Amino acid sequence: MTLELRFARVIAAPVEKVFAAFTSPAGQVAFYGQDDPGWIVRSECDLRVGGAWTVAFGSSPSELYRHHHVFEVIEPPHRLLLATMEIRLDGTSFASTIEFTFEDQNGNTLMTMVQTGFPTEELRDEHRRGVPNAFTRLERHLARSRPD
Repeated sequence: MTLELRFARVIAAPVEKVFAAFTSPAGQVAFYGQDDPGWIVRSECDLRVGGAWTVAFGSSPSELYRHHHVFEVIEPPHRLLLATMEIRLDGTSFASTIEFTFEDQNGNTLMTMVQTGFPTEELRDEHRRGVPNAFTRLERHLARSRPD
């Protein structure tokens, strides 16, 4: 059995801007960030099919979650498909697939994330709690980077 997490939000910006922000270094850091001043996010990205996006994040240098994404599909500005290996704080890991889509909604963007492959409901539900914050932080990043 494979478990799925689906999350969508309308973001008040055009598709091209949302896609560009999400695939930029600052947007990627924002997506994995927290509002805690001590929260750590280290992100490196090779944005090409077959390229890797590696992210380490957490509350201290000795306790970091690690995500290793490999881009399987890049269709700017509408779709990204990633094969992901997530390494947990206890050293366990699991593989999943994450698809992001970006659809025009009258000048705004419907951004959808579908992640499949969770081995347990508990892991899926843990991610379900964190994903809305990731989208909120990306929205704030977009708002700060818009010209006045």
